[in-house]
Amino acid sequence: MDDTTTADTETTTSTETTTSTDRPLAAVLAEAAAAAGYAPSVHNTQPWQWRVRPQALELRAARDRQLPATDPDGRLLMLSCGAALHHARVALAAQGWTAQVHRLPDPDDPDLLAVLRLTEQIPVPADTMRLVQAMRVRHTDRRPVSDEPVPVASVTAITAATGATVRMQILSSDQVMLLAAAASRAEELASEDPQIRGELDYWTGLGTPAGTGLPEQVLPEQSAQTTVPGRDFGRAGTLPVGGGHDRAAVYTLLFGDDDDPSSWLAAGEALSASWLTATELGISVVPLSGAVEATSTRQTLRHILADLGYPYLVLRLGIASPDHAGPPHTPRMPTAQVVDTSEVRGTES
Repeated sequence: MDDTTTADTETTTSTETTTSTDRPLAAVLAEAAAAAGYAPSVHNTQPWQWRVRPQALELRAARDRQLPATDPDGRLLMLSCGAALHHARVALAAQGWTAQVHRLPDPDDPDLLAVLRLTEQIPVPADTMRLVQAMRVRHTDRRPVSDEPVPVASVTAITAATGATVRMQILSSDQVMLLAAAASRAEELASEDPQIRGELDYWTGLGTPAGTGLPEQVLPEQSAQTTVPGRDFGRAGTLPVGGGHDRAAVYTLLFGDDDDPSSWLAAGEALSASWLTATELGISVVPLSGAVEATSTRQTLRHILADLGYPYLVLRLGIASPDHAGPPHTPRMPTAQVVDTSEVRGTES
């Protein structure tokens, strides 16, 4: 399937900056691929691989970092890679370039997820630079949120950031209760599956590839008493939970018209766009994938959508509790391990 778009290039007059026009294209592409490493991913697996070519940047799925038990269809892998793709697009725009993106361009090579080609140079809007700054500070804070309500204007902006293909539904109080039941059931199913538990133990342990996984500093020290349960990681972390709840949280559901790899990739791009907008606005985002990992609970989420769409991911929006310091950023793989520049080595400077 070939899905071709051009990155958004809104321009302003007084807030634009210009960039150097004499940088080698390979350096521009390599820098964007490196910046994409800040993207969120399931269990911090970072299941992507970039290849810098003389005139293009290729995104490939890293199947050795897929979760075969938790994510046998690869939907969470595709979501993660979609987030990295959007990060790369933002990074290119911040360097003053628009990019033509060919998604899933080769049916005979399903692991080739996207090819980006630079098209033209443009002034850089200030809002693009703010998104780049948000990429560097964005993180997942699994603590319960405070009782401060999320401003309506912020919810509107976050919802609008997803674009037109992937939508975001704000869940009503009744729908949140259905979500809570689905999340609880998903946890039960996961706890009964030794392979899923084994994957979780691995990615929260010490034997993961360098720069991946979830260290104890980002995991809650105890289960929070919230309406919608978070994932049970099977071990206690060191992140203080505090006294917050999720009563003031806003729960949303990313969804779309189709349920296939191209849709999951687009959902990842929408996830990145909405999360970066939320970060810029000071809103905490926690992705809740448990209820979409099991077929039965995913069907419950589809019923929430009145069977008019396919659920991709649940997001919790809230104002972080000020009671304790937030978690550190999760580690990242060394750039040299996820960005292949062998084809252009010597032309990047």
